[in-house]
Amino acid sequence: MGSSLRIDNIDAGYGAVTVLSNVAVDVGDGETVVMLGTNGNGKSTLMRCITGEVVPTKGGITAEIDGVTHDLVGRATEAIVDLGICLVPEGRRLFPKLTVEENLLLGAFRKAARPKIAENLAFCFDTFPRLAERKNQLAGSMSGGEQQMLALARALMASPRILLVDEPSVGLAPILVARMIDKIAELKAALGLTVLMAEQNFEQATRIADRGYVLVHGQVALAANNIADLRESDVVRKLYLGLD
Repeated sequence: MGSSLRIDNIDAGYGAVTVLSNVAVDVGDGETVVMLGTNGNGKSTLMRCITGEVVPTKGGITAEIDGVTHDLVGRATEAIVDLGICLVPEGRRLFPKLTVEENLLLGAFRKAARPKIAENLAFCFDTFPRLAERKNQLAGSMSGGEQQMLALARALMASPRILLVDEPSVGLAPILVARMIDKIAELKAALGLTVLMAEQNFEQATRIADRGYVLVHGQVALAANNIADLRESDVVRKLYLGLD
């Protein structure tokens, strides 16, 4: 029946430091929405709010999955994952001393995904043949591009409904960035995912996004209804295209 995400005017931060202020974001069923912003502007904090790692001090976060609305604020991270909301974290956060296959199996925590472990594992190996070739290799010995494949595949092992992707381009060569962004689009279409992607690579992210937001100093400086409006905005022209 679909899945969507709503972030309703949240404030959030760490101790006395406020990172996000009055942030409102909507991700509709089947959309790919990009949250643009340079380092230090709050993109990762927003992702942590959605996954329950950071609790907003104001506002709300809800997910609608198959017609049921779930309040995410105050819910444990594992309970949020169990709803089918899964994160591909910035920096990948793999278990370096475990093998590729062991990392993937750890991704199948979600109760609904456990009966599908064999099916999802086969899908991941089919989607990323390099992982199949290296399933017995330690994750920490792989290249950055291979590790990013593994981080994405690990999220797929949970049979996600809403996929959160935080900075997939970090540490990758430009050609690998393009391939990873294309793979996210391919998986979204194949699996019917709803995707929220935090990214600072404007050109790559906007190739696959339906629309987007720009986060500046922890506030939404722009909410664009489509990519054309995003490209033509004064905020983007100044921050990303070097135009006045």
